[in-house]
Amino acid sequence: MKITTTPVLKPYIAQNALVDWELGSIPICHIPHPSAAIKANQNYYNNTQWLKGYFNYCHRDHIFKERWQKATGSWHDKIIVDIGCGPGNVFANLGGSPRLLIGVDICLNSLKMAEKIGYTPILADAHNLPFIEGFADLVIINGSLHHFEDMDRVLALAGRLVRPHGLLVTDHDAQYTAWNWKGLGMLLYKNRVPLYRLLSLGQFMPQDEHDAMIASEIHHRPGRGVSPELYYRALEPLGFSVKVYPHNHNVGAETLQGKYGQSDLKYRFSQWLSGIDSNSPEGALSLMCIARRDLC
Repeated sequence: MKITTTPVLKPYIAQNALVDWELGSIPICHIPHPSAAIKANQNYYNNTQWLKGYFNYCHRDHIFKERWQKATGSWHDKIIVDIGCGPGNVFANLGGSPRLLIGVDICLNSLKMAEKIGYTPILADAHNLPFIEGFADLVIINGSLHHFEDMDRVLALAGRLVRPHGLLVTDHDAQYTAWNWKGLGMLLYKNRVPLYRLLSLGQFMPQDEHDAMIASEIHHRPGRGVSPELYYRALEPLGFSVKVYPHNHNVGAETLQGKYGQSDLKYRFSQWLSGIDSNSPEGALSLMCIARRDLC
């Protein structure tokens, strides 16, 4: 089989990176000692049936598209790296004509799906990225940061890929202050799945799929999550100007104007039980980060 990714990717691979180019169309950076978190993500995002549902329904709505188009601008003729790309949801929604669209993930089946829609895939752990520094016009991490064990490290490594005046954009990671359930709010959280099943009239996902999905989201649970300080801490030392925008998933381009919308009643009720103000920026469910690299 002809390995088409080799000549395209090689100029951007670090000299000391260990990349296996010989196993098929997708180059692989082997992970010799995968952590429990990596195994959990591979369990979910290598399942072809679950992937199809994720690809069709997650991050595919017009509000997401509007927000991301405002944040990133045109993708035309740009070198873009999508870290934790999964099956390619972001590009499938936004479209465009990048010069090179690199998809990084630890799940081979996800990368195979992403390759079909235009990604140049490479299997690699985001904690040990195999690339040279300062070559990408745009690096994106969507709905993935909370799946990585060391979020500081992943952000810093991702930031190093961005050229001067390029962008790093992240989105759809749970904000710590909004999900820090306590008391009755925590009790409701622990018993939410039977309630969801009852209210969904049989449309809620199967138990094994739900359990596998939750196991992969290691920082999307009470007591964990992202914060504005995380982005400042990881990216400002690399010369980035960092802006963080809270939102509740239902606001498009106006997110960048400080609008964060209102979350669904089930979240607001749990926040009220936990003493969290749903109408505050700290009560917004997710954070979007837009960071521009001003210095080399």
